[in-house]
Amino acid sequence: MKHRLILSLVSAALAAGLAMPAGAEGPIGTVERGTYVCELPGDANGPRGRILEGQGFTIKSASRYTTDNGHGTYLRRGDELVMTSGPHKGDRYAVISASFLRKMEDGKPGRIRCIRKSR
Repeated sequence: MKHRLILSLVSAALAAGLAMPAGAEGPIGTVERGTYVCELPGDANGPRGRILEGQGFTIKSASRYTTDNGHGTYLRRGDELVMTSGPHKGDRYAVISASFLRKMEDGKPGRIRCIRKSR
């Protein structure tokens, strides 16, 4: 009887895992709390970066973020961050370092970079 209960619990856990975003692998983690400013790189003749309005966000807790347009949740698995609800739902970021993310484009890190500017 205990064996069947354990098997049922394992099956339920695996089924719940199927609801995870595709491609997200690795241990569950968090990103540094604070405000992330997202920008495109600049050029040698101008500013270092061009801030993209509406792309930034603030990490408030271990799984929640806010923007000027509302709040949502995120999931970090390994070196990938996925916004799972809210204004940026579906957006994916490669975690480059503790305070540096790159927005994913076609499954790989793209040009948009998000840098933690403040706590």
